Amino acid sequence: MSEVLVYGYGNPGRQDDGLGIRLAQEVQDRQFQNVSVDSNYQLNAEDALAISQYDIVVFADASTNEIEGFRFSVVQPAADIAFTTHAMAPGSVVGLCHQLYCAFPKVYLLEIRGYAWGMAEGLSPEATDNLSLATSFLSPLIQNPVVERFDQAVTVSS
Repeated sequence: MSEVLVYGYGNPGRQDDGLGIRLAQEVQDRQFQNVSVDSNYQLNAEDALAISQYDIVVFADASTNEIEGFRFSVVQPAADIAFTTHAMAPGSVVGLCHQLYCAFPKVYLLEIRGYAWGMAEGLSPEATDNLSLATSFLSPLIQNPVVERFDQAVTVSS
């Protein structure tokens, strides 16, 4: 059985920007076997080491993209690894993982559509619905974490 990391990121003090962290909390609360959970405000260079320890990694983040509910996609390693003192893109973390640790986990991004971005805690009702959809989508995948099942789910969005 594969070892899985669900890594949610975002800012829960900016309403729906906290969707990734809330998804990580939902997964943590369900206590799946062989699934670890982490979260932070943003991705950093240090996360390359963290993801190198797993077979499958799911980054979860809020999205401003015009998607229905959520979108699940494969994260390709970035050809050029770019970061600022504040954040890295998922592809940069994966690229750094490959370069520094010679580790090649399968990495996915679960984008959850958000609507409200003000300085307040709590999700909008629409984002709460999308979180529920995304959690229901991800739960059976991580209950039986087989890379092929994750790959087959890539085209799914709700």
